[in-house]
Amino acid sequence: MLRALEIRDMLIIDRLELDFQPGLNVLTGETGAGKSILLDCLGFVLGWRGRADLVRQGASQGEVTAVFDLGDGHPARAVLQDAGFDLDDSDLILRRVNTADGRKTAWINDRRATGEVLRSLSDTLVELHGQHDDRGLLNPRGHRDLLDSFAGTAPLIADVRAAWRSRASAERALAAAMDRLAEVKAEEEFLRHAVAELDMLQPEAGEEAKLDSERRLMQAAEKIRSDVDRASQALGYDGAEGLLGQAVRWLEGASDKAEGRLDAALSALDRALIELGEAQAGVETCLDALAFNPADLEDVEERLFAIRALARKHSVAPDNLGPFADDLRARLTMLNDGASELKSLRTAVATAKTGYDAAAKTLTDARSSAARQLDRAMAAELEPLRMERAVFHTEVTVGEPGPDGTDDVQFVVATNPGAPAGPLNRIASGGELSRFLLALKVCLTQAEAGLTLIFDEIDRGVGGATADAVGRRLASLARGGQVLVVTHSPQVAALGQHHWQVQKTQTADETLTRVVPLSADERVSEIARMLAGDRITDAARAAAAALLHP
Repeated sequence: MLRALEIRDMLIIDRLELDFQPGLNVLTGETGAGKSILLDCLGFVLGWRGRADLVRQGASQGEVTAVFDLGDGHPARAVLQDAGFDLDDSDLILRRVNTADGRKTAWINDRRATGEVLRSLSDTLVELHGQHDDRGLLNPRGHRDLLDSFAGTAPLIADVRAAWRSRASAERALAAAMDRLAEVKAEEEFLRHAVAELDMLQPEAGEEAKLDSERRLMQAAEKIRSDVDRASQALGYDGAEGLLGQAVRWLEGASDKAEGRLDAALSALDRALIELGEAQAGVETCLDALAFNPADLEDVEERLFAIRALARKHSVAPDNLGPFADDLRARLTMLNDGASELKSLRTAVATAKTGYDAAAKTLTDARSSAARQLDRAMAAELEPLRMERAVFHTEVTVGEPGPDGTDDVQFVVATNPGAPAGPLNRIASGGELSRFLLALKVCLTQAEAGLTLIFDEIDRGVGGATADAVGRRLASLARGGQVLVVTHSPQVAALGQHHWQVQKTQTADETLTRVVPLSADERVSEIARMLAGDRITDAARAAAAALLHP
Protein backbone atom coordinates (compact mmCIF):
# COMPACT_ATOMS: atom_id res chain seq x y z
CA MET A 1 0.00 0.00 0.00
CA LEU A 2 1.19 3.50 -0.87
CA ARG A 3 1.35 5.35 2.45
CA ALA A 4 3.08 8.63 1.58
CA LEU A 5 4.32 10.62 -1.39
CA GLU A 6 6.71 13.55 -0.99
CA ILE A 7 7.65 15.75 -3.95
CA ARG A 8 10.32 18.48 -4.10
CA ASP A 9 10.88 20.82 -7.06
CA MET A 10 9.28 18.70 -9.76
CA LEU A 11 7.52 20.41 -12.69
CA ILE A 12 5.21 23.01 -11.04
CA ILE A 13 5.36 21.47 -7.56
CA ASP A 14 7.78 23.10 -5.14
CA ARG A 15 6.97 21.12 -2.02
CA LEU A 16 4.23 18.58 -1.49
CA GLU A 17 3.57 15.89 1.12
CA LEU A 18 0.65 13.48 0.80
CA ASP A 19 -0.45 10.79 3.23
CA PHE A 20 -2.61 8.20 1.51
CA GLN A 21 -4.96 5.77 3.21
CA PRO A 22 -6.42 2.32 2.54
CA GLY A 23 -9.64 2.22 0.56
CA LEU A 24 -10.80 4.51 -2.24
CA ASN A 25 -8.72 7.71 -2.53
CA VAL A 26 -9.98 10.31 -5.01
CA LEU A 27 -8.15 13.30 -6.46
CA THR A 28 -10.15 16.04 -8.14
CA GLY A 29 -9.52 19.54 -9.43
CA GLU A 30 -9.89 21.87 -12.35
CA THR A 31 -8.66 20.74 -15.75
CA GLY A 32 -4.98 21.67 -16.01
CA ALA A 33 -4.51 21.92 -12.25
CA GLY A 34 -1.79 19.31 -12.36
CA LYS A 35 -3.43 16.01 -11.44
CA SER A 36 -1.39 14.16 -14.07
CA ILE A 37 1.79 15.65 -12.58
CA LEU A 38 1.25 13.56 -9.46
CA LEU A 39 1.19 10.42 -11.60
CA ASP A 40 4.31 11.60 -13.48
CA CYS A 41 6.12 12.02 -10.17
CA LEU A 42 4.96 8.67 -8.84
CA GLY A 43 6.05 7.02 -12.07
CA PHE A 44 9.42 8.75 -11.78
CA VAL A 45 10.15 7.36 -8.30
CA LEU A 46 9.03 3.91 -9.48
CA GLY A 47 11.52 3.99 -12.34
CA TRP A 48 8.97 4.26 -15.15
CA ARG A 49 10.17 5.84 -18.36
CA GLY A 50 8.43 9.15 -18.95
CA ARG A 51 9.02 12.79 -19.73
CA ALA A 52 12.57 14.09 -19.27
CA ASP A 53 11.89 17.70 -18.21
CA LEU A 54 10.75 16.97 -14.65
CA VAL A 55 12.90 19.40 -12.63
CA ARG A 56 11.11 22.60 -11.68
CA GLN A 57 12.42 25.63 -13.55
CA GLY A 58 15.15 27.37 -11.57
CA ALA A 59 15.82 24.39 -9.25
CA SER A 60 19.11 22.48 -9.28
CA GLN A 61 17.38 19.16 -8.76
CA GLY A 62 14.01 17.55 -8.18
CA GLU A 63 13.26 14.75 -5.75
CA VAL A 64 10.42 12.30 -5.11
CA THR A 65 10.07 9.98 -2.11
CA ALA A 66 7.41 7.26 -1.86
CA VAL A 67 6.73 5.20 1.26
CA PHE A 68 5.02 1.82 0.92
CA ASP A 69 3.78 -0.47 3.65
CA LEU A 70 4.71 -4.09 2.90
CA GLY A 71 2.99 -6.85 4.80
CA ASP A 72 4.44 -10.28 5.39
CA GLY A 73 4.65 -12.26 2.17
CA HIS A 74 4.33 -9.19 -0.05
CA PRO A 75 5.77 -10.05 -3.51
CA ALA A 76 7.99 -6.96 -3.35
CA ARG A 77 10.00 -8.67 -0.62
CA ALA A 78 11.12 -11.38 -3.05
CA VAL A 79 12.20 -8.72 -5.58
CA LEU A 80 14.17 -6.92 -2.87
CA GLN A 81 15.83 -10.13 -1.73
CA ASP A 82 16.85 -11.05 -5.28
CA ALA A 83 18.36 -7.57 -5.68
CA GLY A 84 20.33 -7.90 -2.43
CA PHE A 85 18.21 -5.60 -0.25
CA ASP A 86 17.22 -6.60 3.29
CA LEU A 87 13.94 -5.29 4.67
CA ASP A 88 13.79 -5.52 8.45
CA ASP A 89 10.30 -4.05 8.88
CA SER A 90 7.27 -3.18 6.77
CA ASP A 91 8.50 0.24 5.58
CA LEU A 92 9.80 0.45 2.02
CA ILE A 93 11.16 3.91 1.21
CA LEU A 94 11.94 4.74 -2.42
CA ARG A 95 13.73 7.99 -3.19
CA ARG A 96 14.85 9.25 -6.57
CA VAL A 97 16.60 12.48 -7.52
CA ASN A 98 16.70 14.11 -10.95
CA THR A 99 19.30 16.86 -11.47
CA ALA A 100 18.74 19.75 -13.84
CA ASP A 101 21.27 18.25 -16.28
CA GLY A 102 19.28 15.01 -16.51
CA ARG A 103 21.21 12.69 -14.15
CA LYS A 104 19.04 10.38 -12.06
CA THR A 105 19.95 8.65 -8.80
CA ALA A 106 17.78 6.29 -6.76
CA TRP A 107 17.80 4.85 -3.25
CA ILE A 108 15.89 2.03 -1.61
CA ASN A 109 15.83 2.45 2.17
CA ASP A 110 18.91 4.71 1.88
CA ARG A 111 20.86 2.24 -0.29
CA ARG A 112 21.70 3.09 -3.90
CA ALA A 113 19.56 1.26 -6.44
CA THR A 114 19.18 1.04 -10.19
CA GLY A 115 16.18 2.06 -12.26
CA GLU A 116 15.82 -1.59 -13.29
CA VAL A 117 15.29 -2.66 -9.67
CA LEU A 118 12.75 0.15 -9.20
CA ARG A 119 10.81 -0.99 -12.26
CA SER A 120 10.81 -4.59 -11.03
CA LEU A 121 9.48 -3.39 -7.68
CA SER A 122 6.83 -1.22 -9.31
CA ASP A 123 5.16 -4.28 -10.85
CA THR A 124 4.45 -5.55 -7.33
CA LEU A 125 3.51 -2.18 -5.82
CA VAL A 126 1.39 -0.19 -8.27
CA GLU A 127 -0.86 -0.91 -11.23
CA LEU A 128 -1.93 2.04 -13.39
CA HIS A 129 -4.98 2.08 -15.63
CA GLY A 130 -6.39 4.84 -17.77
CA GLN A 131 -9.03 5.30 -20.44
CA HIS A 132 -6.51 4.43 -23.15
CA ASP A 133 -4.79 1.67 -21.22
CA ASP A 134 -2.58 -0.42 -23.52
CA ARG A 135 -0.54 -2.09 -20.78
CA GLY A 136 -2.46 -5.37 -21.15
CA LEU A 137 -6.23 -4.91 -21.29
CA LEU A 138 -6.18 -3.36 -24.76
CA ASN A 139 -3.11 -5.17 -26.05
CA PRO A 140 -4.11 -8.58 -27.50
CA ARG A 141 -0.62 -9.87 -26.86
CA GLY A 142 -1.32 -9.66 -23.14
CA HIS A 143 -4.79 -11.20 -23.16
CA ARG A 144 -3.55 -14.76 -22.77
CA ASP A 145 -1.56 -13.82 -19.66
CA LEU A 146 -4.62 -12.06 -18.23
CA LEU A 147 -6.80 -15.12 -18.84
CA ASP A 148 -4.15 -17.36 -17.29
CA SER A 149 -4.05 -15.13 -14.23
CA PHE A 150 -7.85 -15.32 -13.98
CA ALA A 151 -7.81 -19.11 -14.45
CA GLY A 152 -4.87 -19.82 -12.12
CA THR A 153 -3.17 -21.98 -14.74
CA ALA A 154 0.41 -21.43 -13.52
CA PRO A 155 0.97 -25.15 -12.61
CA LEU A 156 -0.40 -26.26 -16.00
CA ILE A 157 1.82 -23.73 -17.81
CA ALA A 158 4.83 -25.07 -15.89
CA ASP A 159 3.95 -28.58 -17.14
CA VAL A 160 3.61 -27.33 -20.73
CA ARG A 161 6.92 -25.50 -20.57
CA ALA A 162 8.68 -28.60 -19.25
CA ALA A 163 7.10 -30.69 -22.03
CA TRP A 164 8.09 -28.06 -24.59
CA ARG A 165 11.71 -28.15 -23.41
CA SER A 166 11.73 -31.95 -23.68
CA ARG A 167 10.23 -31.79 -27.16
CA ALA A 168 12.65 -29.09 -28.31
CA SER A 169 15.60 -31.03 -26.88
CA ALA A 170 14.53 -34.23 -28.67
CA GLU A 171 14.01 -32.35 -31.95
CA ARG A 172 17.44 -30.71 -31.66
CA ALA A 173 19.07 -34.09 -31.02
CA LEU A 174 17.33 -35.58 -34.09
CA ALA A 175 18.26 -32.62 -36.29
CA ALA A 176 21.89 -32.79 -35.18
CA ALA A 177 22.06 -36.54 -35.84
CA MET A 178 20.54 -36.06 -39.29
CA ASP A 179 23.06 -33.33 -40.08
CA ARG A 180 25.93 -35.52 -38.91
CA LEU A 181 24.67 -38.47 -40.92
CA ALA A 182 24.21 -36.35 -44.04
CA GLU A 183 27.73 -35.01 -43.63
CA VAL A 184 29.14 -38.52 -43.26
CA LYS A 185 27.17 -39.79 -46.25
CA ALA A 186 28.52 -36.95 -48.36
CA GLU A 187 32.09 -38.07 -47.61
CA GLU A 188 31.48 -41.84 -47.44
CA GLU A 189 33.70 -42.65 -50.43
CA PHE A 190 36.53 -40.55 -49.02
CA LEU A 191 36.19 -42.14 -45.58
CA ARG A 192 36.31 -45.68 -46.88
CA HIS A 193 39.32 -44.97 -49.13
CA ALA A 194 41.19 -43.11 -46.36
CA VAL A 195 40.54 -45.84 -43.79
CA ALA A 196 41.71 -48.51 -46.26
CA GLU A 197 44.96 -46.57 -46.86
CA LEU A 198 45.56 -46.09 -43.16
CA ASP A 199 44.71 -49.70 -42.32
CA MET A 200 47.14 -50.89 -44.96
CA LEU A 201 49.93 -48.70 -43.60
CA GLN A 202 49.08 -49.01 -39.88
CA PRO A 203 51.37 -46.14 -38.75
CA GLU A 204 52.47 -46.05 -35.13
CA ALA A 205 53.23 -43.10 -32.86
CA GLY A 206 56.97 -42.26 -32.97
CA GLU A 207 57.55 -44.40 -36.01
CA GLU A 208 58.29 -41.50 -38.37
CA ALA A 209 61.13 -40.19 -36.18
CA LYS A 210 62.54 -43.70 -35.77
CA LEU A 211 62.48 -44.36 -39.53
CA ASP A 212 64.06 -40.98 -40.24
CA SER A 213 66.91 -41.77 -37.85
CA GLU A 214 67.45 -45.21 -39.43
CA ARG A 215 67.42 -43.68 -42.91
CA ARG A 216 70.00 -41.05 -42.04
CA LEU A 217 72.19 -43.68 -40.41
CA MET A 218 72.04 -45.96 -43.43
CA GLN A 219 72.78 -43.11 -45.83
CA ALA A 220 75.98 -42.33 -43.99
CA ALA A 221 76.79 -45.97 -43.16
CA GLU A 222 79.63 -46.56 -45.65
CA LYS A 223 81.75 -43.62 -44.51
CA ILE A 224 80.99 -44.29 -40.87
CA ARG A 225 81.76 -48.02 -41.18
CA SER A 226 85.22 -47.38 -42.70
CA ASP A 227 86.22 -45.10 -39.82
CA VAL A 228 84.70 -47.35 -37.20
CA ASP A 229 86.44 -50.41 -38.66
CA ARG A 230 89.84 -48.68 -38.49
CA ALA A 231 89.08 -47.69 -34.91
CA SER A 232 88.19 -51.32 -34.14
CA GLN A 233 91.50 -52.48 -35.54
CA ALA A 234 93.37 -49.83 -33.54
CA LEU A 235 91.65 -51.03 -30.39
CA GLY A 236 92.02 -54.75 -31.15
CA TYR A 237 94.69 -57.31 -30.38
CA ASP A 238 96.98 -55.97 -33.05
CA GLY A 239 96.53 -52.48 -31.72
CA ALA A 240 96.03 -50.90 -28.33
CA GLU A 241 94.79 -54.06 -26.67
CA GLY A 242 97.91 -56.00 -27.71
CA LEU A 243 100.33 -53.26 -26.65
CA LEU A 244 98.63 -52.88 -23.26
CA GLY A 245 98.71 -56.66 -22.80
CA GLN A 246 102.45 -56.75 -23.52
CA ALA A 247 103.04 -53.87 -21.12
CA VAL A 248 101.18 -55.71 -18.37
CA ARG A 249 103.19 -58.91 -18.94
CA TRP A 250 106.50 -56.98 -18.84
CA LEU A 251 105.54 -55.12 -15.68
CA GLU A 252 104.24 -58.24 -13.95
CA GLY A 253 107.61 -59.93 -14.63
CA ALA A 254 109.42 -57.00 -13.05
CA SER A 255 107.01 -56.36 -10.15
CA ASP A 256 108.49 -59.01 -7.86
CA LYS A 257 111.75 -57.11 -7.82
CA ALA A 258 110.19 -53.62 -7.78
CA GLU A 259 109.11 -53.98 -4.12
CA GLY A 260 105.54 -52.70 -4.80
CA ARG A 261 106.52 -49.69 -6.84
CA LEU A 262 104.68 -51.06 -9.91
CA ASP A 263 101.44 -52.06 -8.13
CA ALA A 264 99.66 -48.75 -8.86
CA ALA A 265 100.69 -48.85 -12.49
CA LEU A 266 99.52 -52.45 -12.88
CA SER A 267 96.17 -51.59 -11.26
CA ALA A 268 95.68 -48.64 -13.62
CA LEU A 269 96.52 -50.83 -16.62
CA ASP A 270 94.00 -53.43 -15.47
CA ARG A 271 91.32 -50.76 -15.36
CA ALA A 272 92.41 -49.44 -18.74
CA LEU A 273 92.10 -52.94 -20.23
CA ILE A 274 88.55 -53.21 -18.83
CA GLU A 275 87.53 -49.81 -20.25
CA LEU A 276 89.25 -50.67 -23.52
CA GLY A 277 87.25 -53.89 -23.71
CA GLU A 278 84.00 -52.01 -23.19
CA ALA A 279 84.97 -49.49 -25.88
CA GLN A 280 85.82 -52.26 -28.27
CA ALA A 281 82.48 -53.99 -27.60
CA GLY A 282 80.63 -50.76 -28.35
CA VAL A 283 82.53 -50.32 -31.58
CA GLU A 284 81.75 -53.92 -32.59
CA THR A 285 78.05 -53.31 -31.89
CA CYS A 286 78.13 -50.23 -34.11
CA LEU A 287 79.84 -52.21 -36.84
CA ASP A 288 77.09 -54.83 -36.64
CA ALA A 289 74.46 -52.07 -36.93
CA LEU A 290 76.21 -50.56 -39.92
CA ALA A 291 76.26 -53.86 -41.66
CA PHE A 292 72.94 -53.47 -43.63
CA ASN A 293 71.52 -54.65 -46.90
CA PRO A 294 70.91 -51.75 -49.37
CA ALA A 295 67.41 -53.16 -49.80
CA ASP A 296 66.77 -52.30 -46.15
CA LEU A 297 67.39 -48.61 -46.88
CA GLU A 298 64.90 -48.77 -49.74
CA ASP A 299 62.28 -50.37 -47.46
CA VAL A 300 62.82 -47.75 -44.72
CA GLU A 301 62.60 -44.88 -47.18
CA GLU A 302 59.47 -46.28 -48.81
CA ARG A 303 57.63 -46.57 -45.47
CA LEU A 304 58.89 -43.20 -44.21
CA PHE A 305 57.77 -41.43 -47.38
CA ALA A 306 54.40 -43.20 -47.28
CA ILE A 307 53.78 -42.04 -43.68
CA ARG A 308 54.78 -38.47 -44.49
CA ALA A 309 52.65 -38.44 -47.65
CA LEU A 310 49.54 -39.55 -45.73
CA ALA A 311 50.23 -36.98 -43.01
CA ARG A 312 50.42 -34.21 -45.61
CA LYS A 313 47.33 -35.50 -47.41
CA HIS A 314 45.22 -35.34 -44.26
CA SER A 315 46.96 -32.28 -42.73
CA VAL A 316 47.88 -34.05 -39.50
CA ALA A 317 51.17 -34.72 -37.75
CA PRO A 318 52.66 -38.15 -38.61
CA ASP A 319 52.32 -39.25 -34.97
CA ASN A 320 48.57 -38.40 -35.11
CA LEU A 321 47.77 -40.65 -38.07
CA GLY A 322 46.69 -43.44 -35.73
CA PRO A 323 44.13 -41.35 -33.78
CA PHE A 324 43.03 -39.80 -37.09
CA ALA A 325 42.34 -43.26 -38.45
CA ASP A 326 40.33 -44.09 -35.31
CA ASP A 327 38.20 -40.97 -35.86
CA LEU A 328 37.52 -41.90 -39.48
CA ARG A 329 36.53 -45.42 -38.41
CA ALA A 330 34.15 -43.93 -35.80
CA ARG A 331 32.50 -41.82 -38.50
CA LEU A 332 32.09 -44.86 -40.70
CA THR A 333 30.56 -46.68 -37.74
CA MET A 334 28.17 -43.75 -37.37
CA LEU A 335 27.20 -44.20 -40.99
CA ASN A 336 26.60 -47.89 -40.49
CA ASP A 337 24.65 -47.33 -37.24
CA GLY A 338 22.98 -44.09 -38.35
CA ALA A 339 19.67 -45.60 -39.40
CA SER A 340 19.26 -47.27 -36.02
CA GLU A 341 20.13 -44.05 -34.17
CA LEU A 342 17.70 -42.00 -36.25
CA LYS A 343 14.93 -44.48 -35.57
CA SER A 344 15.55 -44.21 -31.84
CA LEU A 345 15.67 -40.41 -31.95
CA ARG A 346 12.48 -40.20 -34.02
CA THR A 347 10.76 -42.35 -31.41
CA ALA A 348 11.99 -39.97 -28.70
CA VAL A 349 10.65 -36.98 -30.65
CA ALA A 350 7.28 -38.63 -31.10
CA THR A 351 7.09 -39.46 -27.40
CA ALA A 352 8.04 -35.91 -26.41
CA LYS A 353 5.52 -34.43 -28.87
CA THR A 354 2.78 -36.66 -27.49
CA GLY A 355 3.63 -35.49 -23.98
CA TYR A 356 3.60 -31.85 -25.08
CA ASP A 357 0.30 -32.23 -26.96
CA ALA A 358 -1.33 -33.80 -23.91
CA ALA A 359 -0.09 -31.06 -21.57
CA ALA A 360 -1.10 -28.34 -24.05
CA LYS A 361 -4.56 -29.90 -24.45
CA THR A 362 -5.06 -29.86 -20.68
CA LEU A 363 -4.04 -26.19 -20.63
CA THR A 364 -6.35 -25.38 -23.55
CA ASP A 365 -9.28 -27.02 -21.77
CA ALA A 366 -8.55 -25.00 -18.64
CA ARG A 367 -8.31 -21.78 -20.62
CA SER A 368 -11.53 -22.49 -22.50
CA SER A 369 -13.35 -23.18 -19.26
CA ALA A 370 -11.93 -20.02 -17.67
CA ALA A 371 -12.89 -18.01 -20.78
CA ARG A 372 -16.54 -19.01 -20.31
CA GLN A 373 -16.36 -18.07 -16.63
CA LEU A 374 -14.80 -14.72 -17.49
CA ASP A 375 -17.50 -14.02 -20.08
CA ARG A 376 -20.19 -14.70 -17.47
CA ALA A 377 -18.40 -12.55 -14.90
CA MET A 378 -18.09 -9.72 -17.42
CA ALA A 379 -21.79 -9.92 -18.27
CA ALA A 380 -22.59 -9.56 -14.57
CA GLU A 381 -20.27 -6.55 -14.26
CA LEU A 382 -21.46 -4.79 -17.44
CA GLU A 383 -25.12 -4.80 -16.44
CA PRO A 384 -24.79 -2.33 -13.53
CA LEU A 385 -22.52 -0.22 -15.77
CA ARG A 386 -25.53 0.27 -18.08
CA MET A 387 -24.06 -1.97 -20.77
CA GLU A 388 -26.38 -4.92 -20.35
CA ARG A 389 -26.88 -5.14 -24.12
CA ALA A 390 -23.14 -5.35 -24.81
CA VAL A 391 -21.50 -8.71 -25.39
CA PHE A 392 -18.00 -9.55 -24.18
CA HIS A 393 -16.37 -12.71 -25.48
CA THR A 394 -13.01 -14.31 -24.77
CA GLU A 395 -11.79 -16.02 -27.94
CA VAL A 396 -9.47 -19.00 -27.47
CA THR A 397 -8.20 -20.10 -30.89
CA VAL A 398 -5.48 -22.41 -32.16
CA GLY A 399 -2.11 -20.71 -32.53
CA GLU A 400 1.47 -21.70 -33.08
CA PRO A 401 2.78 -24.25 -30.56
CA GLY A 402 5.17 -22.77 -28.05
CA PRO A 403 6.34 -22.95 -24.43
CA ASP A 404 3.03 -21.47 -23.23
CA GLY A 405 0.79 -23.79 -25.21
CA THR A 406 -1.00 -23.70 -28.54
CA ASP A 407 -3.61 -21.03 -27.84
CA ASP A 408 -4.16 -17.49 -29.02
CA VAL A 409 -6.44 -15.44 -26.75
CA GLN A 410 -8.22 -12.19 -27.57
CA PHE A 411 -10.94 -10.19 -25.87
CA VAL A 412 -13.61 -9.09 -28.37
CA VAL A 413 -16.80 -7.11 -27.81
CA ALA A 414 -20.02 -6.19 -29.53
CA THR A 415 -21.60 -3.08 -28.07
CA ASN A 416 -25.10 -3.89 -29.37
CA PRO A 417 -26.93 -7.13 -30.19
CA GLY A 418 -26.39 -8.10 -33.79
CA ALA A 419 -23.42 -5.74 -34.18
CA PRO A 420 -20.17 -7.31 -35.39
CA ALA A 421 -17.69 -8.25 -32.67
CA GLY A 422 -14.18 -6.91 -32.72
CA PRO A 423 -11.20 -5.90 -30.59
CA LEU A 424 -11.90 -3.70 -27.58
CA ASN A 425 -9.98 -0.68 -28.81
CA ARG A 426 -11.64 -0.72 -32.26
CA ILE A 427 -15.27 -1.34 -31.35
CA ALA A 428 -15.89 0.53 -28.10
CA SER A 429 -16.27 4.30 -27.87
CA GLY A 430 -14.42 6.30 -25.22
CA GLY A 431 -17.07 5.99 -22.53
CA GLU A 432 -17.84 2.37 -23.39
CA LEU A 433 -14.16 1.55 -23.40
CA SER A 434 -13.76 2.98 -19.90
CA ARG A 435 -16.56 0.78 -18.61
CA PHE A 436 -15.25 -2.33 -20.38
CA LEU A 437 -11.81 -1.74 -18.87
CA LEU A 438 -13.22 -1.20 -15.41
CA ALA A 439 -15.37 -4.33 -15.61
CA LEU A 440 -12.37 -6.31 -16.84
CA LYS A 441 -10.26 -4.99 -14.01
CA VAL A 442 -12.90 -5.97 -11.47
CA CYS A 443 -13.06 -9.49 -12.92
CA LEU A 444 -9.31 -9.94 -13.38
CA THR A 445 -7.97 -8.37 -10.22
CA GLN A 446 -6.58 -11.00 -7.91
CA ALA A 447 -6.30 -10.59 -4.17
CA GLU A 448 -2.73 -9.36 -4.20
CA ALA A 449 -1.93 -7.96 -0.78
CA GLY A 450 -0.59 -4.44 -0.85
CA LEU A 451 -1.09 -3.72 -4.57
CA THR A 452 -2.17 -0.12 -5.17
CA LEU A 453 -4.49 0.33 -8.16
CA ILE A 454 -4.46 3.73 -9.86
CA PHE A 455 -7.18 4.80 -12.31
CA ASP A 456 -6.50 7.94 -14.31
CA GLU A 457 -9.81 9.40 -15.50
CA ILE A 458 -11.11 5.97 -16.41
CA ASP A 459 -14.62 7.40 -15.85
CA ARG A 460 -14.24 10.01 -18.61
CA GLY A 461 -17.18 10.17 -20.97
CA VAL A 462 -19.76 8.74 -18.56
CA GLY A 463 -22.14 10.44 -16.17
CA GLY A 464 -25.27 10.09 -14.10
CA ALA A 465 -26.23 6.60 -13.04
CA THR A 466 -23.43 5.11 -15.13
CA ALA A 467 -20.84 7.22 -13.37
CA ASP A 468 -22.36 6.11 -10.06
CA ALA A 469 -22.01 2.47 -11.15
CA VAL A 470 -18.38 3.13 -12.13
CA GLY A 471 -17.73 4.61 -8.71
CA ARG A 472 -19.29 1.65 -6.99
CA ARG A 473 -17.10 -0.73 -8.99
CA LEU A 474 -14.04 1.28 -7.94
CA ALA A 475 -15.16 1.25 -4.32
CA SER A 476 -15.59 -2.51 -4.57
CA LEU A 477 -12.05 -2.87 -5.87
CA ALA A 478 -10.78 -0.77 -2.96
CA ARG A 479 -12.23 -3.00 -0.26
CA GLY A 480 -9.39 -4.57 1.65
CA GLY A 481 -6.84 -2.74 -0.48
CA GLN A 482 -6.09 0.67 -1.93
CA VAL A 483 -7.35 2.44 -5.05
CA LEU A 484 -6.32 5.93 -6.21
CA VAL A 485 -8.63 7.61 -8.71
CA VAL A 486 -8.04 10.79 -10.68
CA THR A 487 -11.57 11.83 -11.65
CA HIS A 488 -13.78 14.57 -13.02
CA SER A 489 -16.94 12.70 -12.07
CA PRO A 490 -18.82 13.99 -8.99
CA GLN A 491 -20.54 10.62 -8.60
CA VAL A 492 -17.18 8.84 -8.38
CA ALA A 493 -15.67 11.50 -6.12
CA ALA A 494 -18.61 11.21 -3.73
CA LEU A 495 -17.92 7.52 -3.20
CA GLY A 496 -14.31 8.12 -2.15
CA GLN A 497 -13.32 7.43 1.43
CA HIS A 498 -10.52 10.01 1.22
CA HIS A 499 -10.61 13.09 -0.97
CA TRP A 500 -7.83 15.43 -2.14
CA GLN A 501 -8.18 18.52 -4.29
CA VAL A 502 -5.44 19.48 -6.74
CA GLN A 503 -5.12 23.27 -6.89
CA LYS A 504 -3.05 25.49 -9.18
CA THR A 505 -1.96 28.94 -8.02
CA GLN A 506 -0.43 31.56 -10.27
CA THR A 507 1.56 34.68 -9.48
CA ALA A 508 3.42 37.08 -11.68
CA ASP A 509 6.58 35.00 -11.28
CA GLU A 510 5.50 31.37 -11.19
CA THR A 511 2.77 28.75 -11.33
CA LEU A 512 2.55 26.17 -8.55
CA THR A 513 0.42 23.12 -7.86
CA ARG A 514 -0.57 21.98 -4.41
CA VAL A 515 -2.77 19.15 -3.15
CA VAL A 516 -4.91 19.53 -0.05
CA PRO A 517 -7.04 17.00 1.84
CA LEU A 518 -10.67 18.04 2.04
CA SER A 519 -12.81 18.15 5.13
CA ALA A 520 -16.46 17.08 5.02
CA ASP A 521 -17.67 20.62 4.30
CA GLU A 522 -14.93 21.17 1.73
CA ARG A 523 -15.95 17.97 -0.03
CA VAL A 524 -19.47 19.33 -0.42
CA SER A 525 -18.08 22.48 -2.04
CA GLU A 526 -15.76 20.56 -4.35
CA ILE A 527 -18.42 18.14 -5.53
CA ALA A 528 -20.83 21.07 -5.99
CA ARG A 529 -18.17 22.71 -8.20
CA MET A 530 -17.85 19.50 -10.19
CA LEU A 531 -21.63 19.47 -10.66
CA ALA A 532 -22.27 23.15 -11.39
CA GLY A 533 -18.99 24.65 -12.57
CA ASP A 534 -17.53 27.92 -11.31
CA ARG A 535 -20.87 29.26 -10.02
CA ILE A 536 -21.79 27.09 -7.05
CA THR A 537 -25.47 27.41 -6.16
CA ASP A 538 -27.41 26.18 -3.17
CA ALA A 539 -29.00 23.60 -5.43
CA ALA A 540 -25.55 22.35 -6.41
CA ARG A 541 -24.58 22.11 -2.74
CA ALA A 542 -27.75 20.22 -1.97
CA ALA A 543 -27.07 17.83 -4.86
CA ALA A 544 -23.48 17.36 -3.64
CA ALA A 545 -24.68 16.62 -0.12
CA ALA A 546 -27.16 14.12 -1.51
CA LEU A 547 -24.38 12.35 -3.40
CA LEU A 548 -22.23 12.23 -0.28
CA HIS A 549 -25.05 11.11 2.00
CA PRO A 550 -27.62 9.27 -0.14
